[in-house]
Amino acid sequence: MPRMTAMSVPAEVHSRGREAHEARVLHALRERGALSRGEIAEVVGVARTTLSEITRDLLRRGAIVVVDTDAANRAGSGRPAERLALDPKSGQFIGVDFGHRRVHVVIADASHEIVASGRRPYPDGEGWPARVQEAFALIDQLAADCGVHFNALQGIGIGVTGPYPRSSAPHAPEGAFGPGFAAARDGVDEAFAQRFGASVIVDNNTRFAALAETSTGSHTVEDLLYIRLSDGVGGALVVGRRLVTGAIGLAGELGHVTVVPDGNPCRCGKAGCLETVASVPAVLAACRARGAEITSLADLKAAAGRFDPVVEQVLHDAATAVGRVLGTVAMTCNPAEVVIAGELARLSPLIVDQVTATVAAELFPWAAAKPVIRCGQLSDDDGALGALAALFHSSPLLGGYPDPPATRLPA
Repeated sequence: MPRMTAMSVPAEVHSRGREAHEARVLHALRERGALSRGEIAEVVGVARTTLSEITRDLLRRGAIVVVDTDAANRAGSGRPAERLALDPKSGQFIGVDFGHRRVHVVIADASHEIVASGRRPYPDGEGWPARVQEAFALIDQLAADCGVHFNALQGIGIGVTGPYPRSSAPHAPEGAFGPGFAAARDGVDEAFAQRFGASVIVDNNTRFAALAETSTGSHTVEDLLYIRLSDGVGGALVVGRRLVTGAIGLAGELGHVTVVPDGNPCRCGKAGCLETVASVPAVLAACRARGAEITSLADLKAAAGRFDPVVEQVLHDAATAVGRVLGTVAMTCNPAEVVIAGELARLSPLIVDQVTATVAAELFPWAAAKPVIRCGQLSDDDGALGALAALFHSSPLLGGYPDPPATRLPA
């Protein structure tokens, strides 16, 4: 173990103190708008010399800009003081959600306002180097289209598909869960850190999405069970305002609970998992097997809209399977809310209605035992927004969130 020098601890403490002061300065500007250095010092409670260093660095990095002076409101003589504000064109944070067949990117400024977002498709099973390049191209495109710069980039949150164990956990066999599970081995975090020179955190995209759903607008919830029905099926569990990750970070993998013994093979290596029944590809395949000419999500949505009997039955069966899994977990954990998210959940009211009926049948019969079951309030960017929430550390859940060492490399 390397020996700690006498100067290493003070340097680390100074760095953390500086970051805390910087965060308070940005928070003051976010809450109050343009302020002079004197006003910032008064609000934040730091010495003028310390504040001068912080604002000089923030100006150099492009996080803040000089907008005007206080000449109009200044009493007495003396040189007008510059007023500083957040630069609305500075992309401070990037949230990335790698799905099985697309990447979503959301860019937020220092005030935590979304300034750009977009998505880009790639083939299912695409390798990680190609996925990463698609993400880079999308980020470059969004920056160019929206005039965003990353001179003051503070962090990047990346959600990946499949279980994402903690760094100390053993890896699954090669190929298990497809390319999503191998994200840590293939260096996604290092690739982003090298490209942007910012801190990077990586986790399962569904866990990130659950973080986003626990606090939407003025609505917050203590205990929440979350499932995402999209190209795959993922889940997450929040108990006592804490995101449950399990012993090695694999908690909440509802998509890989067996629902059909000896059923269709799953990408995880098992058979008959919920993902083989209730994911978008599984539902499309089931519709075609029953004679419906359904080849895409758009076809599925159109058929559901006209109440096609084959599609209705397939969706009913899928929602019933989802409801049984959720009912079992809800009986054990007693969540206040169950959130059903993803493209399939928004396809038809039938999904949430049937899940609600099935969960109700699995629980105690009295009304107080039944959680609120709702469709996810966020869009397909939910994983990317959750990654931003993890970066902001604004969610109350993050007090107990595992905090692996962030990767930071020189730009």
